[in-house]
Amino acid sequence: MPPIILTRPQDLSRLRRLALSAQGLLQAQPFGRGLAGARKAISHLGYIQIDTISVVERAHHHVIYSRVPNYKPAMTNRMLLDGDIFEYWAHAAAFIPIADYRFSLPYKQAIKKGRVHWYKNPDQKLMAELLSRIRSDGPLRSRDIETSTGQRGDWWDWKPAKKALEQLYMQGDLMVCDRTGFQKTYDLTERVLPSHIDSSLPTAEEFAAHLVDHQLACHGLVSLKGFTYLRRDNKLRQTVKQLVQKRLTQGSLEQFQLTNGERFLLESGAFERPKPRVSNRLLILSPFDNAVIQRERLKALFQFDYQLECYVPAAKRQHGYFSLPLLYRDEFIGRMDCKAHRKSRHLEIKSLHFEDKPFDQEAVIDVFASAIQSFCLFQNCDSASLLDHPPTGIHRQLQRAIKRL
Repeated sequence: MPPIILTRPQDLSRLRRLALSAQGLLQAQPFGRGLAGARKAISHLGYIQIDTISVVERAHHHVIYSRVPNYKPAMTNRMLLDGDIFEYWAHAAAFIPIADYRFSLPYKQAIKKGRVHWYKNPDQKLMAELLSRIRSDGPLRSRDIETSTGQRGDWWDWKPAKKALEQLYMQGDLMVCDRTGFQKTYDLTERVLPSHIDSSLPTAEEFAAHLVDHQLACHGLVSLKGFTYLRRDNKLRQTVKQLVQKRLTQGSLEQFQLTNGERFLLESGAFERPKPRVSNRLLILSPFDNAVIQRERLKALFQFDYQLECYVPAAKRQHGYFSLPLLYRDEFIGRMDCKAHRKSRHLEIKSLHFEDKPFDQEAVIDVFASAIQSFCLFQNCDSASLLDHPPTGIHRQLQRAIKRL
């Protein structure tokens, strides 16, 4: 069937709200509060990307914070210890619902058969030694094999041992059973994986159906490319394409095309459902948030051209080292580069850039101040400041609003 062409501004607005609602970003507490809400959030989103950058609270905590009131960073490790989630690779290192464990097996099997993830030519002898040691002595922390001198430690040189440990983890022999900051503890998969979890290898058709169903549930609308975002598996991509075409023919999916040519797939009837409501609040999102991580989709759907510039040379940055997207109602209106100074408990807003589009400045001043107050609490900061750059009227008003917090 040919795609339905959408040309009216209100059609685009409807798609945006469907997408944001599916991501849990329109409602105040779509998944509940605290630990129970965090469990539901990860189950719905399918993964939370783990990232090491810590100029503000790390991405895997930030993503949940944006959706779950009363979330505390310690809750993530609680879920890991309780067997609610496991750590593995999605399109990046991630926390994943334990119920989806079996869908990690195709990649693990491919690595075991020789596919390269991190390292070529893994040291099979060293891997066997590590596996034997963990089997007999119990879980192993990554720091247990570190040495500060670069010389041989109690067991092995750190670099070869670390590579061997990561290879065992990536191919599925080991799982992360505990995590303190970025120090992981590994144990045998059979000792970590709850006994009730399905560990059968999915067929390509089962995997494709899982991806299509899940992406539609957590994104609302998905491009064909988006179903297999950053999955370098040609067979899987082809199987997904065939499944999508089958569902289009059967009528369980509909395809819509924007004026920019971008096409999205929705469950039949989804577009005609009541338009999700928005509240007058502003969300400060992580650069790795599930709603913004697919940059091409973000640009096509929201006309928000976003780049994380921490990987860009300083002289070429336009918006700062670690700019955070600002979502107001159903539009991305700007980005904020900031740093949490943990010793002084102060949040420094280094720069604040707004998009060249109309928005209610007076309303944004109030909700921005409120969002900063909550964000400070999340960062364990007692105060915030906004540098006078650029010196525009709204920035000065925002400075005054932040000072009043």
